[in-house]
Amino acid sequence: MLTALFLSRLQFAFTVSFHIIFPSFTIGLAAWLCVLEARHLVTGNPVYRRLFDFWLRIFAIAFGLGVVSGIVLAFEFGTNWSVLSKMSGPIQGPLLSYESFTAFALEASFFGVLMFGRAKASPKFYFFATLMVALGTTLSAFWIMVNNSWMQVPVGYRIANGVFEPTDWGAIIFSPVVWVRFPHVLLASYLTGAFCVAATGAWYTLRHIHRDEAKVMLRMGLLFAAILLPVQMFLGHLNGDYVHRHQPAKFAAIEGRWHNEKPAAEVLFAIPDEEAEMNHLELSVPVLGSIIATMTTDSEEVGLTSFAKADRPPVVIPFFAFRLMVACGFWMLAIAVFGSMALWRHHAIPRWLLRLTFWTFPLPFIATLTGWFTAEVGRQPWVVYGVLRTSEALSPSLGVGEAVTTLVVFVAIYLAIFLAGTYYIYRLLRRGPAVPAVTLPPDGNPSRPLALAGDAVASTIGGRDHG
Repeated sequence: MLTALFLSRLQFAFTVSFHIIFPSFTIGLAAWLCVLEARHLVTGNPVYRRLFDFWLRIFAIAFGLGVVSGIVLAFEFGTNWSVLSKMSGPIQGPLLSYESFTAFALEASFFGVLMFGRAKASPKFYFFATLMVALGTTLSAFWIMVNNSWMQVPVGYRIANGVFEPTDWGAIIFSPVVWVRFPHVLLASYLTGAFCVAATGAWYTLRHIHRDEAKVMLRMGLLFAAILLPVQMFLGHLNGDYVHRHQPAKFAAIEGRWHNEKPAAEVLFAIPDEEAEMNHLELSVPVLGSIIATMTTDSEEVGLTSFAKADRPPVVIPFFAFRLMVACGFWMLAIAVFGSMALWRHHAIPRWLLRLTFWTFPLPFIATLTGWFTAEVGRQPWVVYGVLRTSEALSPSLGVGEAVTTLVVFVAIYLAIFLAGTYYIYRLLRRGPAVPAVTLPPDGNPSRPLALAGDAVASTIGGRDHG
């Protein structure tokens, strides 16, 4: 049966899932633009300038889509979740304001310099503007993660007259939970940018176009990913530690563990059955669950049956979402390591690995979304963990008809925006970086650079015709 609560949760899940794609992409691209501009300043190599101008156009479109898709979320807090807004406003309001005053101010101000100030600003100031845009995107992620981490593990507050009042902003902002979750999200964005860049380089290499630019994108994208992925996996383990300590029901759902176990096995695969409180087709490794949870071989791990049914999260979504996220991580690590080794040893990547690199580009987005699903669905039935239930946070006057109408409208508009924006980004990617301009030498005979430029133009035209 459809209820206003279910529809509101579905609406928010859809809009935030749509929105999170673009910040994760633009945060990584902003860092990539900083690297390109720094390399161009140091080396003077024009290939870095061409790549910068190329990815700046894509960044602009993705940034705009992220802003447009994110505005709706603020309105949903008022229309669908007014009780949450009223109760948590003294904490969430300032945190979201800090994002506007710091992140948006930096992004909006210096993004204008990037778009229109190349010919007017000095190279060093232009690089400074690039750094400020990257800092702005990072601060945006930081304040959002502070806000969300407080909802995951609320600290530094008291409840007075039914309202959450902050008592210690230092505890809220510098919570240990923030400082394992924020770097995890930040590196996820960097990896998203790295694999999108590497996949684009692989695509151009397979089509035999933009060879110089493709070589740079492949080398830098795969190398960055190979370095960052092991760090990201370690941060993921630290995130598991905070869930194990503060959200044991979520941890049990992720593990697919129904009953207390000592030592605990690690369930690699299963089909959870919430009605029967058991797993079907379970494949598990003895003792490994205790090792992962506590780095010991004899710890007792709690199962879902230790919690009242009303306090348990849904099991299927966090269970499978977590495993899909981990699978994406290991697959990306394999591609990054083998690709980097091939470039280091042979200065080239075999075509089969190029194809795999190209088709890897959706994986960081999938990993980001599944990680978010694990965190948010696993938090249920709480919107502020252990303090305020999701069912209690809903706007009391919201009806089913209103929730259905807004859900349908948002889905239609978001899909239209997504399809139009994605198609335009695809057109930019297919066109590629601008071909460097060349002139005839004094004797009128084409030189080798001119011939190479002609080959590039011909290859680009052929690539558009034949893909």
